[in-house]
Amino acid sequence: MATAKPIARTGPRRRWKLRLALLAAVIAVAAAAWFWHPLRSYALTGASYGARVACSCRYVEGRPLGSCRDDFEPGMGLVHLSEDEAARSVTATFPLLSRQTAVFREGEGCVLEKWGS
Repeated sequence: MATAKPIARTGPRRRWKLRLALLAAVIAVAAAAWFWHPLRSYALTGASYGARVACSCRYVEGRPLGSCRDDFEPGMGLVHLSEDEAARSVTATFPLLSRQTAVFREGEGCVLEKWGS
């Protein structure tokens, strides 16, 4: 006699996991939409502050760009810096959200580029 194989019961469990993943995705999108403006504002402020402080550190004080991170406030670990020596500018980037450049001008110091509206 042939023995009957047990029936796999993956159907309902798989649907439950799919629904849970879909619910998590909807909640993540809703949270991103809800907090988008505060996140974007925080990123713009952080990038602007980082560019201005690093530009002053680099072109007013004459320190290497790597040491300028020491002047940042706590919580600015996501801000990345790059410089353009020819333009005497420093650009600070908050990944995926904001980018700001400060340019050194003789007699004025470091000035942020105009914000887009």
